[in-house]
Amino acid sequence: MNESAQTNMKLGVFDSGLGGVMIARAMRELIPDVDMVYLGDTLHLPYGNRSEDAIFTYTQNAVDYLFRELGCQLIIMACNTASASALRKIQQSYLPEHFPERRVLGVVVPTMEYALDQGYERLGLIGTNYTVRSNIYEEELQKINPDIRIFQVNTPLLVPLIEDDGMEWIDSVLDKYIQPLLKRDIQALILSCTHYSFLKDRIRDRYKIDVLSQDEIVPLKLHHYLERHPRISDRIGRHGRECFYVTDLTPNYSEKASAFFKKDIILQQTQVGMFKP
Repeated sequence: MNESAQTNMKLGVFDSGLGGVMIARAMRELIPDVDMVYLGDTLHLPYGNRSEDAIFTYTQNAVDYLFRELGCQLIIMACNTASASALRKIQQSYLPEHFPERRVLGVVVPTMEYALDQGYERLGLIGTNYTVRSNIYEEELQKINPDIRIFQVNTPLLVPLIEDDGMEWIDSVLDKYIQPLLKRDIQALILSCTHYSFLKDRIRDRYKIDVLSQDEIVPLKLHHYLERHPRISDRIGRHGRECFYVTDLTPNYSEKASAFFKKDIILQQTQVGMFKP
């Protein structure tokens, strides 16, 4: 079948682990009938400590798998690290050559657009080592409004604590990371990792600050995108189906994914093959 004629395809959500499940849940709440497939690369978690070459390889393999094997029309790259490291190259090189009718969207630009729409002038950000080191948020911010200040802190302990039931230590770790940002008189804190959405209410209550959580931003931006691009939207099935895949499966992952999605879900382990042009 010619690609331009394909219908009943899926919306894909890709993350390096399970944090993106919270974005998938919010998408389901906002667009309840969309057919959706989730892929978490739990075998290589966390991406934030990987090299740029490794991140690109893992991301390209996942995107190719979602397109070729799982029938996705549009992929939301929920991983901030992958969005910072690999998204532009995938959009500019991989898609035009292999899947010109399909799209991959990230989370960085929607998050910055939302922050600026709220009128903030001093922003704090917590993220993985790679996301902060890449400086992608400040670069995008400079393109939109160079007068806005952003202060960033890399927070490598948060994902392991969230993934591995370390919540009893989370408050002291959050204090170490967030207190220096508060001293900068920030008006809002960007959670630039999907896993951190799990902590949004805790952070709001503990520090009495506006929190920009991507599970509250990205689904709304996606909804608007689909309204503006009916040719893409019309190819995505609307039967309310969903399936969840991971590249490594443990009992803890299954329990955590269900907690993130707020209902019992079944994770299926899959082997994502190496990309072959």
